[in-house]
Amino acid sequence: MNAPRSKPAIGMAFYLVIVGGLGFYFTFAAVQGDYGVFRRVQAEAERQTLTAERDRLKAEAAKMENLTRRLSDGYLDLDLLDERARNVLGVIRSDEIVIH
Repeated sequence: MNAPRSKPAIGMAFYLVIVGGLGFYFTFAAVQGDYGVFRRVQAEAERQTLTAERDRLKAEAAKMENLTRRLSDGYLDLDLLDERARNVLGVIRSDEIVIH
């Protein structure tokens, strides 16, 4: 009557290899790809580092802005002016003691 045919088995094997390959590819891309899990973790760590650096730079800019304001014509801090002048000129007052 009917003889067994091997073509459906080869077709099914070929289908499983293609589906398995596609599954592996998409799984790999989901983990390692440009938008994968590892890239997301790396981007989050980079974001935290850059946020910390931004906050540090904001604090430094605020400090420099405060010093600039204190040395401006409208607001003159005599103690700061004295400190900066003695630091730049390398001089001390006669009543001071220098400890190195």
